[in-house]
Amino acid sequence: MNRKRALISDTFMVKKRRHETTKFGDISDGDGPTDIRSSLKYLMTLFPRKLFNDALPQIVLKHQLYSIHNDKTLVDKELNKLRERGELLMFQLGFDADAFGLVFASDYKAKVLAGEEGRATRATVEKFLEKLLSPCTELSFSKERMLKEFLFTDSEITQLVKSGVLTVRDAGSWWLSIPNSGKFTKYLIQGRKAVLGMVKKSKYSEVLKAELEERKTTTHVKFHMKYHISDIVGAELVESISTTSGTLLRFAES
Repeated sequence: MNRKRALISDTFMVKKRRHETTKFGDISDGDGPTDIRSSLKYLMTLFPRKLFNDALPQIVLKHQLYSIHNDKTLVDKELNKLRERGELLMFQLGFDADAFGLVFASDYKAKVLAGEEGRATRATVEKFLEKLLSPCTELSFSKERMLKEFLFTDSEITQLVKSGVLTVRDAGSWWLSIPNSGKFTKYLIQGRKAVLGMVKKSKYSEVLKAELEERKTTTHVKFHMKYHISDIVGAELVESISTTSGTLLRFAES
């Protein structure tokens, strides 16, 4: 009870902010381009490659960067620059209209080609990577553009969908996609629900971030706890409150 009073006291001593500049790693202060790039690289180190037998590129959710940098506009601006230079790819992940995955283009190409080894679709996939991803700022492609601008045949488009680099958006277009990423999405949503449940079940539906990071997790949490915390903070599923005891995470009632 005394600890709870201390937390309440701390909370009233500071200004509550939904997006504070919380550091999950050794990232320098400021919101400059270098900081955003280093934040992106840091978050990617939390991605569990072994869980997917190193078959997936390291995936970061765009909103995870918002858990580190307050200025969303600057984050988006710097990400767009990386995409325009052909260094970064962005994907609509499908489970949420606001969920976008970020992957370094070199990592994506390497994993896609490794997965295509020995397959009949490899030549078509190589053609796709060469034509569309150097650089690529698109999230989806229309059939007309695929046929007339990029000169793919209907048969080749079918091969690209089969390989997983494209997934159907609607009758006349396809999303750019990450092959075999269904398990990633499943584990992300599963872990998000579990970690949110931990926060909600805590006394007063709030918990210190440092304490949550050290919590024992169930089998539903497959990723690093810091990966999930940056997800729920950036997606505004919890409120992040700076206190003298450390960052406090409070369940955000919808």
